[in-house]
Amino acid sequence: MTPTDGHGHASRAIIISDREHGLPYSKGLMAGAIMTAGLSPARAYHVAQTIEDRLLETGRDAVSTGELRRLATDVLRDEAGERYAEAYMKWQAVADLDRPLIILIGGGTGVGKSTIATQLGARLGIVRIISTDAIREVMKGVVSRRFMPALYTSSFNADEMVRAKIPAGEDPVLAGFREQAAAVAVGVRALVERALTEGTDVIIEGAHIVPGFVTTDDLRSRAVVVQLAVTVDDEDLHRSHFSVRSHQARSRPQHRYLDHFDSIRRIQKFIRSQALAHSVPIVSNYNLDATIASVIELVTTTATKAASAGRRPSGRKPVDPAVAPRHVPDATERLRAVARSSEEDAS
Repeated sequence: MTPTDGHGHASRAIIISDREHGLPYSKGLMAGAIMTAGLSPARAYHVAQTIEDRLLETGRDAVSTGELRRLATDVLRDEAGERYAEAYMKWQAVADLDRPLIILIGGGTGVGKSTIATQLGARLGIVRIISTDAIREVMKGVVSRRFMPALYTSSFNADEMVRAKIPAGEDPVLAGFREQAAAVAVGVRALVERALTEGTDVIIEGAHIVPGFVTTDDLRSRAVVVQLAVTVDDEDLHRSHFSVRSHQARSRPQHRYLDHFDSIRRIQKFIRSQALAHSVPIVSNYNLDATIASVIELVTTTATKAASAGRRPSGRKPVDPAVAPRHVPDATERLRAVARSSEEDAS
């Protein structure tokens, strides 16, 4: 009699024959791969279980990676539809790319960037998720308040820390936000460069991911870069996010954000205008599942285009030993340059 796992399913292991050490089929790993197609965790696990059942019905002890992917595509088509099957096939092609995936999620305070990043990381198997507020905190240890006071406050009241005189007619909230975003962009760029060096996937999210401030065009030969801006168009829905946030973290009372809600909305409008000006996709977050599906589709489409572009797999240009490498300033040097520029503007 064949042993079962306690739920009526046979527990006989199916070996993936062309994987190192002959690893067994894993429903958990398969569910993770299927979630990249946009399915919820529960539906993805159901599909993974169905795949295992069909494997066991064949009576085989081993299957190749190619056979497993074809079976997964067929089961997805039967259980979820052609759209999800196609998304899965695209993502498998993307997964074979020998280039790190860099996802940059921008948007105003309270639009759901952190939640989206966490859910996206879980579904795409990306464990390195970094907020720009964390980057700002680290940078405060590098540059003093005297040189860059804008780092020492929240994005929506950075106008209180602007050193240079704000020209008449200019919105002080946006002037302060731009100064802070320009400084934090240096830290963002340093982290992206580090991820490229290590060859690791990373998601960076935060209000400081502003199109035109964080530039990525020169990175696209070395990585699959996806940048987007998240918005919440409905003001009442946007306000409600701060109530949820205050219950999740005591250090984030909703009155602190609602008192600056007008400034937060103006910053969102500015980020949106920057996204339009720089052709960065805008995703409206009215429903989390729909938003995650839209972002995954955006990531998959971008990565698929990169995969079909015929670029060098590693994305790295060959090094000519006869040419001395040019000096590339590190994050500290670049940040100090920003601080010097700000100091000159203030004088």
